[in-house]
Amino acid sequence: MQLNNCYMTLGLKKKLLADSHDSSDFRQVKKMIMMAKADLQVNQSTRVSHTPMETTRDKFHDGSFEVLQPSKRGIRSGMDALLLAAALPKNSSGVLADLGSGVGVAGLAALNLNSELTLLAIEKNPEMAKLANQSMLFSSNSKFSHRSKVIELDVTASGVERLKAGLEADSVNHVIMNPPYNTSRERAPNDPLKAEAFMMGEGGIDAWFRTAAAVMKPGGTIAIIYRTENLGEVLACSQGRFGGLEIMPIHSRANEAAKRIIVRGTRASRAPMAIIPGFVVHNSDGSFTEKADAIFKGKAHLDFTG
Repeated sequence: MQLNNCYMTLGLKKKLLADSHDSSDFRQVKKMIMMAKADLQVNQSTRVSHTPMETTRDKFHDGSFEVLQPSKRGIRSGMDALLLAAALPKNSSGVLADLGSGVGVAGLAALNLNSELTLLAIEKNPEMAKLANQSMLFSSNSKFSHRSKVIELDVTASGVERLKAGLEADSVNHVIMNPPYNTSRERAPNDPLKAEAFMMGEGGIDAWFRTAAAVMKPGGTIAIIYRTENLGEVLACSQGRFGGLEIMPIHSRANEAAKRIIVRGTRASRAPMAIIPGFVVHNSDGSFTEKADAIFKGKAHLDFTG
């Protein structure tokens, strides 16, 4: 409609210009034509920028649920999200907040593993939040529709902003998060959507832990998957907030160093820290280990009993 109006306006001005003989009228009508052209260019630019994102419809947990994911932009959820969901205690119940939820894979996997759990998916990017909401319309996800809600909100938002969005203090029983790994010292990807997912903001990971502690009830569980090299940051940010930390190294293969860790903790706990035996994802031939296969099919939880 706006484009048609611009074309009609432009045609009208040209007619007025042809009929005009006065120089002042000529200048005025010429100016109006230029303004109409500018409006046309703005509307064309806007139309291009709102081209729908290309997506794929992907199945998880052996087809138990489906999620729309970007096919060419941003990042795609996979093993890390499923491992994170499996880090929650077996038969978890109450409210789960998935901080920085993206398209929602980790949160939906947690719901699939724990039938008494409800989900608040917290995501600041409007495109990712939209995909998460669209995924909930799939018939394969109907069993989760009454147990989940997507909240468009920056994880690092203030308490007032969180409350306004519907994320109250001391309101959730569990938190999972897979924060950005990279800092400003590292080069950001050219894709803005991917850069947003990879690059940690100014507040650093401490802002994520601050929000997790603020919204969680005492005795609640937090689980985070992160780079092994950043373990010190996780421990520092947990001080005074979460205790009873359990650290599980994630090995791609048994003979390789762990590049990922999962850390699980309890709000306001004073229990000592423990390092759990590592979890191995692949066999030497590249296939999934028996335990990893069970995790990725939604048949098991990670074992933190040691």
